[in-house]
Amino acid sequence: MCTLIVRTGRPLTLLGIRDELTDRPWEGPGEHWPEYPGVIGGRDLKAGGTWLAVDPARCRAAALLNGYGEPAPETTRVSRGDLALRAVAAGDLPEVDLTRYDPFHLVLADLTAARMFSWDGVRLTTATLPDGTSMVVNSGLDPASPRVVAHLPRFSAAADWAELIRAEPSAEPGALLVRHSTPDGRVYASLSAMRVTLAPGEVTHDFTDLTADRDR
Repeated sequence: MCTLIVRTGRPLTLLGIRDELTDRPWEGPGEHWPEYPGVIGGRDLKAGGTWLAVDPARCRAAALLNGYGEPAPETTRVSRGDLALRAVAAGDLPEVDLTRYDPFHLVLADLTAARMFSWDGVRLTTATLPDGTSMVVNSGLDPASPRVVAHLPRFSAAADWAELIRAEPSAEPGALLVRHSTPDGRVYASLSAMRVTLAPGEVTHDFTDLTADRDR
């Protein structure tokens, strides 16, 4: 996932937009992991993990974004896709050897707050997202990001976020939805969006397949 928008309060709302190579196989949200009963999320069919996990029974959600920094050694590297699953089950950053993971931002939200754990390959930092609306991108809570500059005010002002993801994809740095060709001829694009709301006694999730009208 490359963009996460979070609005604190009751309900607490998250909207995750996943950007990925279009030929990487995946499937939409479901209870795909028997070891995490009741947990819902889209599944990456290559590595088996997810980019956004929801546990309605515990009223939690966890979202994962790739970060910047030092990559893990190839000999010990494991997929980051299990981190959201572990976090939503445990209610905290999983107790794992972080040196085996490439850099990431992991946002864990419940009815009390949304916390962000950021690993750059060397050090781990933790922050609580501020009240109001925040946008997390691959560089973290980065107010200078062209995407944040262009779109955070729109999400802060809008009551209905669904309208904001009905944009044409673009290769521009500030685009919310992206689509462009890589040097080897593959296509990198925004594939899906998932909105999660957490409120006392009620957890909802809405999934949008952004590839529905385009070739994957």
